Formats: sequence, structure tokens, C-alpha cells
Amino acid sequence: MAYATQMAAARQGILTPQMQQVLAAETVHEADLIARVAEGRIVIPANRNHTSLVAGGIGAGLTTKINVNLGVSEDCCNVEKELNKVRRSIELKADAIMDLSTFGDTRAFRRRTVAISPVMIGTVPIYDAVARYGKDVAAISVDDFFDVVRIHAEDGVDFMTIHAGLTQTAVQRLRTNPRLTNVVSRGGSLLLDWMVTNDRENPFYEHFDRLLELCRQYDVTLSLGDGLRPGCLSDATDAAQIQELIILGELTKRCWQADVQVMIEGPGHVPLNEVVANMQLEKKLCHGAPFYVLGPIVTDVAPGYDHITSAIGGALAATYGADFLCYVTPAEHLRLPDEDDMKEGIIAARIAAHAADVAKGIPKAIDWDNAMSLARKELDWKRMFELAIDPEKAKAYRASSQPLDQEVCTMCGDLCAVKRSRKILEGK
Repeated sequence: MAYATQMAAARQGILTPQMQQVLAAETVHEADLIARVAEGRIVIPANRNHTSLVAGGIGAGLTTKINVNLGVSEDCCNVEKELNKVRRSIELKADAIMDLSTFGDTRAFRRRTVAISPVMIGTVPIYDAVARYGKDVAAISVDDFFDVVRIHAEDGVDFMTIHAGLTQTAVQRLRTNPRLTNVVSRGGSLLLDWMVTNDRENPFYEHFDRLLELCRQYDVTLSLGDGLRPGCLSDATDAAQIQELIILGELTKRCWQADVQVMIEGPGHVPLNEVVANMQLEKKLCHGAPFYVLGPIVTDVAPGYDHITSAIGGALAATYGADFLCYVTPAEHLRLPDEDDMKEGIIAARIAAHAADVAKGIPKAIDWDNAMSLARKELDWKRMFELAIDPEKAKAYRASSQPLDQEVCTMCGDLCAVKRSRKILEGK
């Protein structure tokens, strides 16, 4: 192979098979795709060991992608149930799946997930380090951490969340600017524990070149994690969050110097009026790298409905700079989501992503909406169901309340405005 990574290939003007797959799914021109991958404004997470992958692109000019989190935990360790979630996520058109397993034979589950998944797979290796070594996080060695990264790369993981920007400098910002909810990132809290207990620098920051070498070897895309993301509206856009973001921007340049693909993770809980500013800050400080956001969740008072609070923030975020939305389910803050929760989260995130694509003028995005509008005008129920983002739910609602006139619905019945206006204006 003449290139080590998708970025290296793009910088040589090579159109890879993975780039061809992205071109088949998007409306971007070939030259623009190659140029943006070379610049780092688009990433194509595609580990060379993920042989079942149909590659997707994330970044400038492409459709907004969505990610699904799943995986086993000590309290909920049903591997087959989680694998069913993987299959169901793919059916529901998720663009990526993150395995966040923290218990049991995590490698066996990860390998099975990679094997059956045509979509990109992400992980957070520090979670697995705790599960793998079965000891307190502070006792895990630097070599232990990097061994887990290597194992995940060998297993075909396409992108990895690494909280390399949570440095001692960022921790000091946290100490001098107290928060309402402290640190809510699981990976961030684990690293904070390790760093404070051992009085040492973040190993992923201190040995960042070692991390880049592994990523380059397998073409793993780095997803630089936000260990200090805000966990409530009160903590949004504070000194600790911005300090970490500044460091992530510096690390982004180091990734690009090594031909390693990189995207940046972002908040978190953010008031609606600060979402756009957060997108602008990330794009400015991280030099246009693709932005991957959790939500943002725009209010803290809706447990059980956080798929909605997240979709509101996600639609605005993606309109103004975010490229990749991590879904949030109704179970957020409450428990591990089940399959029904997962579906609700996926659909909400897909709605937010598509709404943003229409708003920012992604070519042909609005064609889907126009096709649905035409089907509604024609009262073509079969076509409406085909076009619905969730055909199952649309059909179930229609079936649950049948009108006397099958052409209309029970909301208006004989007073159907669509039917009446067609009769008047089109002679039908």
C-alpha cells in the first residue's frame, strides 16, 4: 500500500476505495473530498482491519452523521442483547456505533461487533483498561494504557476517544474555577483520578507521539475527547472547558503533521443561547477539524425526555458547525438504555441531523422533504410510509385510528384541507 492513512493518501492525490464509498453516498465532488481529507476538514474513519466496513465520511460539506452508544456493564451484562442493539442500530440507519463496554470479555464482544458492522466502530480504550486489568485506575501503568489502545486498533476499531487534552494545566483551571457538577465525563474522571493520585501528567498527552504512531499504523481516527465537558448548564463554556479545547487545538495540528485523522469532541450541557458560540469556538480553536457533539443538552430538567433536549441542541449545533451527533436516549441520566430507548434516541438524532442538513444547504437534503410533501398532497399513504424517518411508527398510528374515508385521516375527516383544496384548485 502506497499510503498509511486516508489523510496521507489524500495528500498524495490518491482516491482510495473508502473515498469512493463516501462519494457514492454523498453529493460532494471528488476533488473537494480529496482536498478536505488532505486538509483535515473531513475524516473517513476506516481501520484497515475492519473488513466489513462500508466507509462513511464526517465533516465539511457532508451530511451530518449520528452515533449510537452501547455495550455491556457490570449491572447489565447481556452480550446477546447488546449485539441485537448493534443489528437494530444498523437497521435504523445509524452511521456509527461506539462500544462502551466496561465488564466481562470486552474483546470478544468488540470483535463480534466489528465483524457484523458495516458502519464505523468507535471505543474509549480507558474504559476497557479498567475492565481488562481489574484494578484501581491509579495502579494502571502507562504501558497498560497503550497496550489497550493497540488491542483496540488490532481489533479493527475505526475511531477512538482519547482524553488527551485533560492536562495538569486544565486541571488547575478546574480547581480555580469551581463547578456545580465537577467532572461528568467517565473517561475524564478516570484520568483525573490517575493524574491526581500519581501526581503525573496525562499519559496520553505526555506520550502523544506514541499514540499517533499506533493510529497511523492502523489508520485509526483520533476522536479527541472532552474530559471537561460541562455536565450542567451552569458549567457551560467555562474556563476548564475552554482550556481543554485550546489544548485539543494544539494536538490537532500534531495529528495532521503525522497524517493522522482527527476529530474533536464537544459539549455536553449548553444553554440554547450559547450553542452557536460553542460551535464557533471549536472550529476556530481546532482549525476546522470535524466536530463531534453529545447533544448538546439544552436544559437539565427533563430526565426521561433527554432525547428531545438533545435533538433541540443537536439541530442547532449541526446547523452551525457540528458534523457528528452522538445520540442521547430517554434513559440518559437514569439507566442503561434498552432497545426501545435506543430507537427513540436514534430517530431523534436523525431528525436533528437532517433538519440541520436542510438548514445548511447540503445538496439534495431537501429533496426528501419535497418528496414527502408531494406524497401528502396526493394523499398517497403508501408513499408517505416509505418516506417516513420511522415507517413502523407512522404505520402504527395510521392503523390505530381508521377514517370512514380511507383517502384522509381522522384528524380532519371530511374537512381535510388537502383533499378540498385539490378539488377546488386542481379540479380533482
